[in-house]
Amino acid sequence: MGIDLLAAAQVAAQGFDVETATRAYLDTLQGAARAKSDAYFEGGYWLLLWGALIGVASHLLILHLGWSARWRAFAERVTARRWLQPALYALPYVVISSLIVLPWTIYTGYFREKQYDLMNLGFGAWAGEQAIGLAIGLVITAVLLIIIFAVIRAAPRTWWLWSAGAIAALIALLLVVAPVLISPLFNDYKPMAAGPLRDQIIAMARAHDVPAEHVYVFDQSKQHKRISANVSGLGPTIRISLNDNLLERSTPAEVKAVMGHELGHYVLGHIWRSVIVLVLIVVAGLFLLWWLTPRILARYGRRWGVRGVDDPAVVPLFAAIFTIFMLAMTPVTNTLIRMNESDADAFGLDAAREPDGFASIAMKLSEYRKIEPGALEEALFFDHPSGRTRVRMAMEWKARHLAEANVRAADQAR
Repeated sequence: MGIDLLAAAQVAAQGFDVETATRAYLDTLQGAARAKSDAYFEGGYWLLLWGALIGVASHLLILHLGWSARWRAFAERVTARRWLQPALYALPYVVISSLIVLPWTIYTGYFREKQYDLMNLGFGAWAGEQAIGLAIGLVITAVLLIIIFAVIRAAPRTWWLWSAGAIAALIALLLVVAPVLISPLFNDYKPMAAGPLRDQIIAMARAHDVPAEHVYVFDQSKQHKRISANVSGLGPTIRISLNDNLLERSTPAEVKAVMGHELGHYVLGHIWRSVIVLVLIVVAGLFLLWWLTPRILARYGRRWGVRGVDDPAVVPLFAAIFTIFMLAMTPVTNTLIRMNESDADAFGLDAAREPDGFASIAMKLSEYRKIEPGALEEALFFDHPSGRTRVRMAMEWKARHLAEANVRAADQAR
């Protein structure tokens, strides 16, 4: 009897066509909605380029007008402590450089999001959050500049390497404190209400040794309508968080699929893998700064009032070079992130066992991500697998496990 059931299940599995099932999901996004999604995401390709060019131009303007040298002089007047001067320099640098690009920030961060119906905040509330972000950026920049210029003075030939190590430590610290000190500045985090769905999420976490005692829900619907979840923090601050959009716009199967994916990031070590990869990229960027900056200063340093690589006034030049470098590295960073996301997708399908929930949530994500890009387009511009890639993965998983599911159903019926 068992053999007959298995044979019947295999026949049923063979009747499931992956291409047809995938196309059925993809075709649910059509017409104006699909055109809107494509236009929003494709516009982001140009935003990468224009954003980088505007950033470089703003920093060159600061150097050309002599502002950077004046800010350095301001720091020297305030204190004779050389280690503290970069932090004081950071104050006018962060504020004024942000004001220079403010029109671009307002367009890309507010008006464009409103245009595509992805922003729920009013302008005042959005500006308030930008101010909080500016304050956080000021503190981080001040600490970062103190570290970098201390290292430059101590090791002028190898500062690029030692600075990368210091930056790695700073990144790790930020990962620890972000869930408890930074994220709550923007959203309220509350324990998820008790119930079957919460119990299932906790059970998935425990089944894969994720040390998360609590599941939190945060009110991101006040900002936008995107669905989101994450496993954040390190050590004692690790937590599972999902936004209220995910709960309100998704079925339990979809929520489980998303949480399975997020647990995959933790179990597969993506946090540390990403830190290592990021640090390697930073090492390459810092080496470029070490090699290129003295050559540029030899030609333009006196005109800009920049004394040398150890002068805080060189920061805008550092920023301009690093911006170009990171733009060139975009396909590399996108590919590395996309590989992690794909691995987490595969893990989540095994953990949650909700292929249709995973496929349907991929379609909801495609409201603002182009669903069917070309192969090269996906490789260059996507830091997550496309909707088509994710739906197909889910249907392939379903096809592989359909025989198993049918056998289980037959056994239960018997």
